Amino acid sequence: MNIPIKKLRENAILPKRQSGGAAGFDLYAAVPEDAPVVIAPGTAEFIPHGVALAIPEGFAGFIYARSGLAAKSGISPSNCVGVIDSDYRGELITSLYNRSDTPFTVRCGDRAAQLVIAPIIAAELTPADTLPETERGAGGYGSTGR
Repeated sequence: MNIPIKKLRENAILPKRQSGGAAGFDLYAAVPEDAPVVIAPGTAEFIPHGVALAIPEGFAGFIYARSGLAAKSGISPSNCVGVIDSDYRGELITSLYNRSDTPFTVRCGDRAAQLVIAPIIAAELTPADTLPETERGAGGYGSTGR
């Protein structure tokens, strides 16, 4: 599948897979060279990536944390997973949250998040007065055991 991508900022780096089996494309920070973004502990900052995509209908983009960045530095998307709808054509921007107790600096060209493209099922929700019974029923958090 080919997905058209457009650079919106001169300093943008096109997303890349880092290995042949990688599910995600690394997204690079396109902040000004002379103005890195410092994310204070317990806060979030918007990090532009400087690119826009034309994701085909029937697919969506999902922005996830880079596992090493999240595990080692406590930096991850503030909404856990960002969703890019197929009809969105604006710049990809990630709100990164710092859950550590140390300020974190994002510089131009840093790998800040990762993008996964996946198919979407166009489900329809149908109002109903009753739902089919299951063994679990309405059991919520922790109801199925450890």
